[in-house]
Amino acid sequence: MRKPLVAVLFALVLAGAGAAPAVAAPAPHAVPASHPAPARVSAPAVTAEAGAAPTLKAVSLAGTVALSNCSGSVIRFPNSADTDPALVLSNGHCLETGFPDPGEVIVGQSSSRTFGLLNSAGTRVATLRASKVAYSTMTDTDITIYQLTSTYATIKNSYGISALTVQDTHPAAGTAITVASGYWKRLYSCSIDGFVYRLKEGDWTWKDSVRYTSACQTIGGTSGSPVVDQSTGKVVAVNNTGNEDGERCTVDNPCEVDANGTVTVRQGINYAEETYQIPACFTTRNKLDLSLGGCVLPKP
Repeated sequence: MRKPLVAVLFALVLAGAGAAPAVAAPAPHAVPASHPAPARVSAPAVTAEAGAAPTLKAVSLAGTVALSNCSGSVIRFPNSADTDPALVLSNGHCLETGFPDPGEVIVGQSSSRTFGLLNSAGTRVATLRASKVAYSTMTDTDITIYQLTSTYATIKNSYGISALTVQDTHPAAGTAITVASGYWKRLYSCSIDGFVYRLKEGDWTWKDSVRYTSACQTIGGTSGSPVVDQSTGKVVAVNNTGNEDGERCTVDNPCEVDANGTVTVRQGINYAEETYQIPACFTTRNKLDLSLGGCVLPKP
């Protein structure tokens, strides 16, 4: 799970990386000792792949946010209205109260968490605040959705930043994508290599996960970053993990399990969780309704 460590920043400084945050990375929020943050990361590849089709859009950091320990983005759904309370998408394992247990679903939990809103250049232009955790889980997927105290219109009018729209259809293999990290203010560009029937990491199992091609070498702190389709500018997944050490199905070393139970380990390959199923669980005013007919997100 792509959680940050002070060691990550230290390693980047030693390597001469120039895109680290202007302040030292904070320690991650407390988690059970059996689920430590990653101890080792690799230097990221942050430039777009060569030979990208000229019709692809340039993805920026506009609309991404920096959390205290992760990345995220201000999102809206195809039917969201400008007057609706805005939402922030990140990972379930980025929840400030700790990792949700397998099978646990959190709905409507009070939160006053803050988020640093970035513009296209990666400059922090505002601090946004949550009113609640609308939804959070690490079962089948790895997402946290915060409801904010601000509307989309307020954010747009005050800071000139528009929310990223979540695509409501399944992404396709071969799609050119960009992982946009608000925490590190970095862009990682690659393609969707394929989809994983089951991705297992420690006690958690995720369904139909996105596997990146090797160019997206995401690191600690990129957890929760939106994965943006370069042809549409829409969010198709949320970045969450990668196999660091080649271990099999352990924390920070997810393994792929196919429909027949065959396990595959891909050291150095990173993953995301699809988001197309989320819009069907929200109704008018961005209100969560898990009883909706098309909603397949896990329920409490």
